Amino acid sequence: MEGARIEIERQAVEEALRQEEAERLAVEEAIARETERQASEEAARREAARQAAADAARLEAERAAVAAQRLATAASTAPVAPGKTKTPGQTVVMIADDSKVVRVKTGRLLTANQYQVLMAEDGLDAAQKIADSLPDVLVTDVDMPGMTGLQLVRQLRGNARTAHIPIIMVTSDSDQLRSEADAAGVDVLLGKPYPEEQLIAHIQRLVVRRNGA
Repeated sequence: MEGARIEIERQAVEEALRQEEAERLAVEEAIARETERQASEEAARREAARQAAADAARLEAERAAVAAQRLATAASTAPVAPGKTKTPGQTVVMIADDSKVVRVKTGRLLTANQYQVLMAEDGLDAAQKIADSLPDVLVTDVDMPGMTGLQLVRQLRGNARTAHIPIIMVTSDSDQLRSEADAAGVDVLLGKPYPEEQLIAHIQRLVVRRNGA
């Protein structure tokens, strides 16, 4: 009888220990879940704050860009006083060339020097765009489909509205075309290849001359 009682007590102690261990594990699991929940909520709060800051910065950048564009537009459309030369930011240069590579390369050069750029894919495209918006300077290729550079120059010089536009013609046959280009009314005949700073210098000089400075 005594042995049976001892065995019962031993089993009771073991059961109590198992329950205590189970309760301890349950508490630890609950603590872990709560810690994970709090960490998740904190991460969500931080992400929300980061996103809000990013949205605010983006909106501010957009406002600044709009303001800068308005200032640039105002500067480019503001009348230039007689005898005062336009700044590059006020000067619109059209590039007429059937080569996309040439248009992009020349456009990047002009943009890097703060000029506003219009692009035309050929002579006809240039004539149509010039009819809508007069550039301050035209840089044109010679050999283009539809309307050549020389035909474009003759058309512009024959129209009182466009006759004053300074024209730079770029060609690989500058010697052979010089007399014909002069007769058509080309201001500068630039042979390929040419130093980039030479094109910029010609544009600057023509803008100064056009404004009578």
